[in-house]
Formats: sequence, structure tokens, C-alpha cells
Amino acid sequence: MFLVQKVSSFAELCSTARLRSLNGVLAILCSIIIYEIITHLRPTLSKRKAVSFAVILALYPLHWFFSFLYYTDVASLTAVLAMYLTCLKKKYYFSALLGAFAVFIRQTNIIWMLFVACTGIIDTTMTHPRKKVKVDELNESVKETGRLIHNDSISASSNMRRRKPNSGVNASKYSTITATGSLATQSSGFLDEIREICLTSWPMKWKLFISFSPFFMVLVAFVAFVRWNGSVVLGAKEAHVVSPHFAQLMYFSLVSALATAPVHFSLSNVANLFESFWKSRLSFFQWLLALTAGFLSVHFFSYCYSIAHPYLVADNRHYTFYLWRKVIKAHWLMKYLLVPFYVYSWSSIFNILGKVRQKVWVLAYFLATAAVLVPAPLIEFRYYTIPFYLFILHSHVDDNESWIAMGLMYLVINAFTMVMFLFRPFHWNHEPGVQRFIW
Repeated sequence: MFLVQKVSSFAELCSTARLRSLNGVLAILCSIIIYEIITHLRPTLSKRKAVSFAVILALYPLHWFFSFLYYTDVASLTAVLAMYLTCLKKKYYFSALLGAFAVFIRQTNIIWMLFVACTGIIDTTMTHPRKKVKVDELNESVKETGRLIHNDSISASSNMRRRKPNSGVNASKYSTITATGSLATQSSGFLDEIREICLTSWPMKWKLFISFSPFFMVLVAFVAFVRWNGSVVLGAKEAHVVSPHFAQLMYFSLVSALATAPVHFSLSNVANLFESFWKSRLSFFQWLLALTAGFLSVHFFSYCYSIAHPYLVADNRHYTFYLWRKVIKAHWLMKYLLVPFYVYSWSSIFNILGKVRQKVWVLAYFLATAAVLVPAPLIEFRYYTIPFYLFILHSHVDDNESWIAMGLMYLVINAFTMVMFLFRPFHWNHEPGVQRFIW
């Protein structure tokens, strides 16, 4: 009798309504974490703006929709962002613990744990006193040439920690100062950053080892799990076989650019991006090379370029089913016509992130995104949520009109998807029950 009561209480505890309400609580917690990350990365941003930005990001359609269903996406995003926030605050042991929890929720989060550890090492080395010595030496040389620069003005750009709720907003559209004290300038080269990290990390190698060893322990435990399990996947392994799916990177760039369309496709951003291509021969050559590589890849590597997963072509409940049939596979020329949009989207993402973060950070972000998305054969926009949030949180968009436009766009999309889910149910002939449209 006692056992029957326990089973009954457990069933009530795990009812559909309670399980879905758990995601609602996690969504609120995730919004708080987003706010904390924004205020940490942008200490000069007013509290009112930080709250507004966090609310708008909480309305991101892929995140908002699954806050009402029992999927692991909200919990996964919350754990990853919490891990990142604690790493930004240099609480590395707690960050590694949250990383282990994130991997427990979704196994591919091991990549984001490694990314967070890499960003922690980058921030630790790039803000080491070694850089301050170089700044002081620069001041002395400038003074010798007769140009006086106050040390306070330089230290303010490298140690901006104090929050100023009522301070004015920078006139530029994108803030170039990060909370870690690194100033990403266009003049600093990628090789210079690598050299700086290597020269700084070697003298403090034991400090780095002690600080980031918990992340290594989680990685070792994950490798042991994969060896024991025989796969990264816990569930249906045959439906989630690792397959090289390079089109995922292109789909992600376009989806993320469209989700932030007021920023990426504004006239000012388009003009600035093409102006930089035109003025710099290297940038123009890189853009031309990316276009050529894109066209060649979709032409000669069509099998690896885009994979038609059985779930994608058979499940008409998902919007990706219709995008695949009506857009991507609408005509054989479509795969070529979309290449310029893919290249522009990635160029815009790199350009926006490059205004705020170091080039080595941007490279780590791209590699982590590729490591998560390329092995996934199934096109699921839910997989793009974590890299999208990491991108938008580091975009440092100050344009109020862009944020308002994004908020309105998210509201319209959320209203549409909710109406379709609630009021447009349908039935399958081969399976009983009501089916509903979801992402």
C-alpha cells in the first residue's frame, strides 16, 4: 500500500503540467542570467537598457516557444549561460560544476564547456599585468614625443569594472570595450594575439592549470562515458548517427542573421561591410574566396553539404519540413542562390563580433559552433539557440531602433507560432491522436 501511494505521488509530481512548468521556471532563471551577463560584459550600460535587452532576448522565438513544452533546450541554455557567467566572474570551479550539469542535460554541451574554458584562458592571459607593462611603456614613449596621455584614461579602458547605471550611452552603434578589460582593435592581428597568449600563459602555466583543471576533469569523465556508452547519444543512437553536415553552418548563419535582421540587414551595416571589402584588398579577396568556396562546396560536395534526414522529410509537424520542401528544394538553383546570403551572414557576424572581442575569441566561437552543428544530420533550429545567444550577447548593439524592431519581430513570430500550435491541430491517418505545428 505504501509503495502504491509512493508511485501515485511520483506520477502526480511528474505530470505533464508540472514538467512543463519546470521549463517556465528555468526560462525566468535564464532571463536573470542573461541580464547578469549583459551587465558584466557592458558595465556602462544603464540598468533600464540592460533589463530591456534581457526581456527582448527572452522573447527569441526558438527559446520562448519551448519554454512552454518539456524539452531540454531551455534547461540546456540556462546551464550553459550560467557556466559562462560564473567563468566570466572567475569562479572556475563552480563554472566547471555547471558545465558537468550542462553536459548531463545535453551531451553536445561538452563543446560549449571547452569553449567557456578557452574564453576563460583568453581573458586571463590577455588581461595579465604583462599587458599593463606594455601600456605603461607606450605612455612613456608618447610622453617623450611631447604628447601627454593620462594613465587614468588608459586604465579606464582596460580595467572598467565599476557599473554606472546613469552613464550616457556611447555614440557608436557597437561598444568596443568588454568587461574583461580587453579592447578589440582592428589593428591587432590574429598572430599577435596568439603570440601574446603564449608569452603570457607560459609564466603562469601552473596558475592556469590549477584554475582550469576542473574543466579537464569533466572532459576526462565525458570521454570515459563515451567509451562506455559507445556513442555520445543516450537515446535513439541509430537516428542520431554522426554525419558530416556542413550545410548546418550556413543554415545557422542565415537563421541568426534573420533573427537579428534589423542589425545585419540595416543599410548602415550593409554599407559599412561592403565599404570595408572595397577598401581592403585582403578583405575583398577573403570575401571572394568565401563565395568561391561556397559555390564549389554546394556543387561538388552536395552529399555532405545538405543531408535529408528521414525525420526532416517525413514529419510535417515541424516548420523545417516546409522550409526544406518549399525553399531549399524548391529548385535546383536554390542552393546556389542562397550562397551569397550565407557568406554575407557569416561576414556580418564576424564583423560585429570583431568590433568587441579578440580575433582568437571569434575563431574559438566559430570552431565551437562548427563542432556542435556539423556532426548533426538533422536540421533543427533548436540546435542554433546556444551559439545565437553567445553571438547576440557579444554584439553590443546600442541602437534602440534595432532592439525595438527585433522585439516586435519576435512578438509577431511568437504570436504566429502559438496560434498555429493551439488553433490549427491536424490528424495523421496512420497514427491516432492530435498533431500540432512546432519548431
